[in-house]
Amino acid sequence: MQETYLFWLLAVPAVLITGISKSGFAGGIGVIAVPMLALQIGPLRAAAIMLPLLIFMDVLSVKAWWGKQRNDLLRLLVPPAVTGIVLGYLLYDFFNEQILMLSLGIMSVTFALWGLLKGIKLDTAAHPLIGRICALVAGLTSFIAHAGGPPLNFYLLPLKLSKEDFLATAVYFFTVINLVKLVPYAVLGQLNTDNLMVGLMLAPVAWLGVKLGLVIQKKIDQALFMNIILSMLLIIGLKLIASGWPF
Repeated sequence: MQETYLFWLLAVPAVLITGISKSGFAGGIGVIAVPMLALQIGPLRAAAIMLPLLIFMDVLSVKAWWGKQRNDLLRLLVPPAVTGIVLGYLLYDFFNEQILMLSLGIMSVTFALWGLLKGIKLDTAAHPLIGRICALVAGLTSFIAHAGGPPLNFYLLPLKLSKEDFLATAVYFFTVINLVKLVPYAVLGQLNTDNLMVGLMLAPVAWLGVKLGLVIQKKIDQALFMNIILSMLLIIGLKLIASGWPF
């Protein structure tokens, strides 16, 4: 399938931003990639093109954050996230994407404003059930539109994690669930030659984005980092609300 020049004008910045976000800001603003590409090719194909690119970025990011992840959090979060992916696949033909995006957007905006205006109370004993629920939602929203960042951050941000622990844990989390998503995406016929070729052409942009993200995150301190994550969560939430608004 021949892509238009407008598609490439949207795809290059979308993939670049995603790479920067995945390696330096825990997924964050990279959620805009699918909505941006969907302007030209529709959400289903946009998500299919992005999945191999996300896995490529994950591999680069895992190498950079090797050994710094919180395995206890991953053991808590990964199983319910995989369950969310399975639910997304089973409900694929029935799910209302607009309602999901609207609900996720409202949650993201509410949490971001609370954190920015009042500050986040750090709590190392956050209830595991909250983590499992957030991970389940993250798996579901990630399956539909690679939008797992907001629900994951909803749980991780209040924890007393260093910048390195936060980023490494998020990178490992998304690496696992993106690999799991390959199976249902393949079953649904989304990993076809056309989509894979487009992804291959965008791979150098993805590589550049990851490298830029690693450089950027080293130059900011912990407090600024948290404020940037919350600000991105606010922007993401507003974008999700706009995408899901029925009027």
